[in-house]
Amino acid sequence: MTQPPRRFPGRLFPQSLGGQLLAMLLLALAITQGLGLILLTDERNRAVRAALGLETAGRAANVALLLDEAPTDLWAQILRSADSPLVRFSVGPVADATNDIADAALFLQQIRAILGQPEREVLANIRARVVPPFGPADGVPMAMRRMHDAMMADHAEQVELRLSIRLAGGDWLNVRTMFVRPGLQLSPRALLPLLLMVVAVALVAWWTARRVVGPMRALALGADRLGRGLDTNPLPLTGPSEVRDTTQAFNHMQDRLTRFVAERTHMLAALSHDLRSPLTAMRLRIEMLDETDDSIRLKALVEEMQAMVEATLEFARGVAKTEPAAATDLAAMLADLVADVGGNRATLAPSPPLTATIRPNALNRALRNLIDNALRYGRVAEVSLTEDQGFAIITVADKGPGLPADQLEAVFEPFVRLESSRNRDTGGVGLGLAIARTIIHAHGGTVILRNRDDGGLCATVRLPIGAA
Repeated sequence: MTQPPRRFPGRLFPQSLGGQLLAMLLLALAITQGLGLILLTDERNRAVRAALGLETAGRAANVALLLDEAPTDLWAQILRSADSPLVRFSVGPVADATNDIADAALFLQQIRAILGQPEREVLANIRARVVPPFGPADGVPMAMRRMHDAMMADHAEQVELRLSIRLAGGDWLNVRTMFVRPGLQLSPRALLPLLLMVVAVALVAWWTARRVVGPMRALALGADRLGRGLDTNPLPLTGPSEVRDTTQAFNHMQDRLTRFVAERTHMLAALSHDLRSPLTAMRLRIEMLDETDDSIRLKALVEEMQAMVEATLEFARGVAKTEPAAATDLAAMLADLVADVGGNRATLAPSPPLTATIRPNALNRALRNLIDNALRYGRVAEVSLTEDQGFAIITVADKGPGLPADQLEAVFEPFVRLESSRNRDTGGVGLGLAIARTIIHAHGGTVILRNRDDGGLCATVRLPIGAA
């Protein structure tokens, strides 16, 4: 029995080609858009910090020029006026900043451009992850304090810029500013393009999957019908070029197989039919002979040949599969078959109605052969019908001697007889099981034989309910 196809691991991952294509495209879109958003946010943060730093450098240079020209008793008032929630100014004899030109070269260039000549000493450095930030400056309006609190809230990472500018009198103007890293900002305007992209990708993926999956699904259904021997019209050539080429190859294969099976079946039926006439003539001539041992043996041989011809014709009819399929109640069909074949030696276990699409006469012939075999070799036939995951399971069990394990498959071959006598009433011609398996396979089903643990043989037929 063929194994079911392996599926992609993970219950949430779609199993269809269209679903997998859509999932992979959306995943790729989410990854690329996420990385793009991260890079864009980082660049924006760098631009914001650079702009704030340059603005602070310009303010510091202007305050230094103002302090050089103002009397010292006004310095406190000037510094207090220059303070803001994120920038603090102070004057002292010691520089707060260190000489870290690599990180603050841009700010130093801005300050020296404003200070002009003569060139004075300027120190600057930048430090990251300064915690905690300083509080609002004294005298800052309440509205600015609220803005300061909002900007500093829930930010664990800050960047501190320190500037120290030598004043004309020898003291140092120390400037400390705190930049907070802006958080991820997702506005409806930012989400709208992403939503539009998702919708566009989903539509394209759906259209592509439908264009590819539709012909592939039709191809799978056609292959299934061909495997069950049903008439199938040539499939339309649609979809991408690769799918069209595959469909065209399938149509050619279907045509060749159908003609091959039809020719062989017709040839077999014609040969069997043509043998009837000479066999009938031989039988009539034998009847006219005197009854001797030779005439009796000759008559038995002719009758055996006649039985083989009839069985071959029946086998050919089973292969031909000309009967149309129809929805049939398997339980009712088995009940009629058991009553007709077995009398009180065949029983059917109670089973609910089970409708399947089958060729009724052909399947009836196959099941009749199985029941006849059970009655002939096992004295009784115990028949049951169950349903299992879309399949009808029919079992025919007997209480006979069973079969050797190495012969359970061989008995399905045409003209194979394990009964050693030539008596047609006990051994048949060896086509009953071959006919049964041919018909059941034509329905897309399987039939296997196994020896029962408590003695006897059991034939298990597994038919798809939607077969034929």
